Amino acid sequence: MLCSIIKLSCGKGRNALHTGESNIQSLKEIRKELTRFMMSYKFGLDEMDTKIQILKEEFQHIHDYNPIEHTKTRLKSPESIFKKITRKNIDFNLESIEHAIRDIAGIRIVCSFISDIYKISDLLQNQKDVTVVECKDYIKNPKPNGYQSLHLIVKIPVYLSDQMKEVYVEIQIRTVAMDFWASLEHKIFYKYSKNVPEDLTKELKFTATVASELDYRMEKLHKEINKLKESEANEFDLLHSELNNEKYHIPIALLESFLGKE
Repeated sequence: MLCSIIKLSCGKGRNALHTGESNIQSLKEIRKELTRFMMSYKFGLDEMDTKIQILKEEFQHIHDYNPIEHTKTRLKSPESIFKKITRKNIDFNLESIEHAIRDIAGIRIVCSFISDIYKISDLLQNQKDVTVVECKDYIKNPKPNGYQSLHLIVKIPVYLSDQMKEVYVEIQIRTVAMDFWASLEHKIFYKYSKNVPEDLTKELKFTATVASELDYRMEKLHKEINKLKESEANEFDLLHSELNNEKYHIPIALLESFLGKE
């Protein structure tokens, strides 16, 4: 299309030149709108990532335990969006795309244990500017191939210079074991479009069961160790705090002053 516009602009006569310039201007406007469209999803992703990082630091410094191992954000490319709207037969306009495709912006949260998944999910859902649109629990109800994860579709406000937009963000929350399984499953079957033999399907599902069993065993160990830690808490732990990788001594008189006010 761009090549044809360039040819028109180089054609003979003022009309051809005017047509070419008009088409180029139209392309500039379309590019501007597409850029604004993609940026709104990037900003929504940034907002959600900030919320998660705040929770991560709070847990690290206040609760002495961080349930979030790591996060990963992903923004679909225009090419990927184009392929999806073609495959799903969606109208070629931004309003239809905004309504029909809800995973343009995505973030994956990898947690330590299964209980952490639901804890993080609840904390995010309870934030006033986060609206939950859809929740799919593939942990309680795994997919036929054994895949497990908690999926949330949320809407989050993005404040631009001239308007406020609510954009969809897909959140996947899973454990390290679930993420390990899903990542390798994707690599194993990447670009394989034929039906997978039944014996391989059963083996794949079995490995998911093994990963799930590992999750439950590790969480049980974690709870037992926590009981031991609580029984062995000492005065040194109570009189020290850490922020930005620096340890701070808390004067015992300060703690006692707070206790006296209760």
